[in-house]
Amino acid sequence: MEFNEAKEKFVSTWGALGTLWGINKAMAQIHAILFISPDPLTMEDIMEELGISRGNASMNLRHLMEWGIVYKINKTGERKEYFKSEKDVTELARQIAKERSRREIQPTIKVLKEVSGISSNGSLKEEEFIKKTKELYDLADTADTMLNKVIAQEQNWITKTLVKILK
Repeated sequence: MEFNEAKEKFVSTWGALGTLWGINKAMAQIHAILFISPDPLTMEDIMEELGISRGNASMNLRHLMEWGIVYKINKTGERKEYFKSEKDVTELARQIAKERSRREIQPTIKVLKEVSGISSNGSLKEEEFIKKTKELYDLADTADTMLNKVIAQEQNWITKTLVKILK
């Protein structure tokens, strides 16, 4: 397989995988291009590489910066803005996990806590509802607590081991 074919395959696959961690395909493909690029890229470079509009590139770059995995770089004497990705795979995994928790897990935990805390009139349906939603709440809360402990760790053996397992 040649470099360009391998690069296209990686960007395409990363785009598909991105939807699994909560971002759209174009956003993931932009991240892939920046992740594998040895140098920061301009928005125009990204637009040309992926064949996307300025609006699409701009919006998705902004979201990637909100996720904390892409950074804007200003080069002295140049008017163009450049963008680069977090290159450390462990830090990238930590940041994605942190954002997934904040955006998805924590709001779900909040809802589960709310719905499992309703008062019951003693009916079998209500008791089962409360029991099962409380079990889900406990599981989600425990998982989020464990995830946050891993996220809080700097480059330690737990984080490195989990990243290796996830690879």
